[in-house]
Amino acid sequence: MSDIGRAVSAYLDHLTVERGLAANTLASYRRDLRRYDEYLAGSDVTALGRISEAVVGDFLMRLREGDAGHPPLTASSAGRTVVAVRGFHKFLLREGLTAIDPAAAVKPPVPPQRLPKALSVDEVTRILTAAAGVEGESGVLETRDAALLEFLYGTGARISEAVGLDVDEVDLDSGEVLLRGKGSKERVVPVGSYARDALSAYQVRGRPELVGRGRGTHALFLNARGGRLSRQSAWTVLRRATQRAGISKEISPHTLRHSFATHLLDGGADVRVVQELLGHASVTTTQVYTLVTVDKLREVYATSHPRALSG
Repeated sequence: MSDIGRAVSAYLDHLTVERGLAANTLASYRRDLRRYDEYLAGSDVTALGRISEAVVGDFLMRLREGDAGHPPLTASSAGRTVVAVRGFHKFLLREGLTAIDPAAAVKPPVPPQRLPKALSVDEVTRILTAAAGVEGESGVLETRDAALLEFLYGTGARISEAVGLDVDEVDLDSGEVLLRGKGSKERVVPVGSYARDALSAYQVRGRPELVGRGRGTHALFLNARGGRLSRQSAWTVLRRATQRAGISKEISPHTLRHSFATHLLDGGADVRVVQELLGHASVTTTQVYTLVTVDKLREVYATSHPRALSG
């Protein structure tokens, strides 16, 4: 076994004994470092001291482009391999086996930004309608469910913000709600007429009965026992309404927040206004939603610009 091979084995032993990594994680490290060892041997790099930053950088390039016997890796898979290599070289430096860390400046590739999932307006409408139950047969829980989902979509609130609300934080007369976001940062958000109507119906016909089942609470959204609704229960509410609506997509409460932002931007809202409504600290976080509307932009361009279409 070469010096590099022995060093890889020592690092894997360290991960097994001292770090106690799970078997699957160790298998991934072993596979990634084996590929690194093969690359070094194929590049005639047989000693630890001959591994430079350029060598590690070239290895990353080979991961993305593919090399003999190996297909190219995605950014996320290549990134995982680079993390293993960086950990290996940190270990060598710490143990005094090398004088420098040649991988310190080699950064894992950034995976392409994943677009938030967004429902169409029609899909949202079907879900909100389904949450209310069959007309004329809605009980207290259906009244609550409709109010909750209308509120989530109508304000763009995070699920934690919604279930954490107290009654006096929603002003139906002014159509405003006080939301407490990440880091206890507060913001006031308008509540649309559909959400106001649903909340009013819930507070008149649903919440009083639910309160009576418990010990009394200031929470706005209550569970069947009269206590504050949990995030998990809110997820169940949405899943049940989605099933009733006949929609098979994987949807979470955050999907309504994504849809809220996307539909606002599609309607012409300024990205900085949407940033304030969502409670994002940086507009950069909000700008990812602008990527979702690219199809809308193409459609508007194709129908509006005099030279967009030929013939």
